[in-house]
Amino acid sequence: MITPSDSAAPSVRQLRLVLAEDSMLLREGLVRLFDEAGFTTVAAYGDADSLLAEVDEVRPDLAVLDVRMPPSFRDEGVRAALELRRRLPGIGILLLSQYVEGTYAHELLSSGEGGMGYLLKDRVASLEELQDAVARVSSGGTVLDPQVVRELLARRVDPLAALTPREREVLELMAEGRTNTGIAQRLVIGVGAVEKNVTSIFQKLQLEDSGSDHRRVLAVLAFLQH
Repeated sequence: MITPSDSAAPSVRQLRLVLAEDSMLLREGLVRLFDEAGFTTVAAYGDADSLLAEVDEVRPDLAVLDVRMPPSFRDEGVRAALELRRRLPGIGILLLSQYVEGTYAHELLSSGEGGMGYLLKDRVASLEELQDAVARVSSGGTVLDPQVVRELLARRVDPLAALTPREREVLELMAEGRTNTGIAQRLVIGVGAVEKNVTSIFQKLQLEDSGSDHRRVLAVLAFLQH
């Protein structure tokens, strides 16, 4: 167990947390559990956008988030956690979910100061275990479910190994900041062919569609870190 330093995080009784969980029953249950454990839930939300809209006013010490929430039920909670880290660099983040989202978990772990936890709901065995996880994260520690650890370790394998030579060329040009049209002109191929290669790159790097250009950034980061 990581023991908080004298000046690190607020004490259990002083700790202020916010919660984002789309299931009303689970959300209310977690609020009661946290209250029983001695934490203060200052706000609870059914989606990540609502949390982000008010977090600058609430200024919590720690945020507990589900991974998949409305509207798309993909990775809203994890992307919200990254935004929280951007706005409040020292905030503790505890993901409490049924799913392992390895890509963004890795990004969260390397996102700077502040504790980080990722637990699977059906593997949290007791109130004491949850209380311990919140206390460790709030004091700057890291708490990861073994299944999450296995996922992160698996991703240490060369992520580019499965790419074809053409896909590597496309990814390299993406890293130069070229658009699909620019890549097509450089490689003297059709834009449609470039789009197919880009889609294949995303699939092989296990980058799910989040409805934004974020996958393109992550693919380039994977190339630059190689």
